Amino acid sequence: MVDIVPISSYPSHISLLPSIQQCNLTNLPENYFLKYYLYHALTWPQLSFVAVVRSSNPSKYPKVVGYVLAKMEEDPPDGVQHGHITSLSVMRTHRRLGIAERLMRMSQRAMAETYNASYVSLHVRMSNVAALRLYRDTLGFEVEKVESKYYADGEDAYAMRMDLRGMQLKEEVETEGVDEGGEVGSVEKEGDADGDNKEKLRRVKVGRQMGVAMLEERNEAGTKASY
Repeated sequence: MVDIVPISSYPSHISLLPSIQQCNLTNLPENYFLKYYLYHALTWPQLSFVAVVRSSNPSKYPKVVGYVLAKMEEDPPDGVQHGHITSLSVMRTHRRLGIAERLMRMSQRAMAETYNASYVSLHVRMSNVAALRLYRDTLGFEVEKVESKYYADGEDAYAMRMDLRGMQLKEEVETEGVDEGGEVGSVEKEGDADGDNKEKLRRVKVGRQMGVAMLEERNEAGTKASY
């Protein structure tokens, strides 16, 4: 069974980086120094994911069969906060299982929810038909432009992007302590049995899927109670 998890979910994600690098070296012509993977893992730990097959022996590290290395653009030329897919790779033994699509979707959602990214960008070789099919036909990326001789061997690249604004997390309104059938978004103050004097509360949640706790509670008068 293949699990897909954030690199940051391991007690020591550094230990998996050599296996991620090997996955890159095995499958792709664009390679990086180990410290480049470490830079991504430490700077944007929520955005990079790894596909692993766990061993039945708990003392052994899981086998890396795929990964997506992603980041936020630090100085975007257009001034718009957005993410970028640095590298995506799946071992040949585990292709056609939907792993690449799952890796991409999880990274994209993390960009939107964690960093409020407006869109995600990437580069792909014009000759990479399989990758183009994934990005354009499955995920919905669009070709923005062609960058001439983008790769070291002189091949051109498609610069592609996908809008993430529809994935940005919205505020969720919830209630606390409301009796079934009571008014949504309100609670009775202590000692107010008839419920005539009610204080309406509005809860703001950030990143439920990312495991971020409740940040604060606001009422309509604008007062704030921190947690």
